Amino acid sequence: MKISTKGRYGLKALIDIAMYSNSEVVTLKSISERQNISEGYLEQIFSALRKSGLVIGRKGAQGGYTLSKSTNTITIGEILRTLEGDLDLVDVNNTNAADDLERCINENLWNVINKNINDYFDSITLEDLVNKYKNEINNFMYFI
Repeated sequence: MKISTKGRYGLKALIDIAMYSNSEVVTLKSISERQNISEGYLEQIFSALRKSGLVIGRKGAQGGYTLSKSTNTITIGEILRTLEGDLDLVDVNNTNAADDLERCINENLWNVINKNINDYFDSITLEDLVNKYKNEINNFMYFI
């Protein structure tokens, strides 16, 4: 499993919306400027996010995007699976476990690793990352 730029940028964009929306829509242009991500690439990412129901798009002059639900209910696993597909390290469904050794490896290694990866990403919410980021930027000390 390798998380592509689509997954990483999508996650950054959703954190951006969570931080800057204040119950209002956020434009892709503003996300693009703040996060230094191509607006065209964000359009592709947000198409997938909208289809999955993670964001709501509003058209028109006052258009943009908002999260479809609270940040404490959106998990990182949900976001990454929307943008990346299956998060499994090894696809054991496509292996032909014809022998006992292969079945043993699948059950005791690959299935356990796959479950741990998915459980980890599902244990972190968008709100958790927003709060950690806010704490980090508030702890920086600036000296002139």
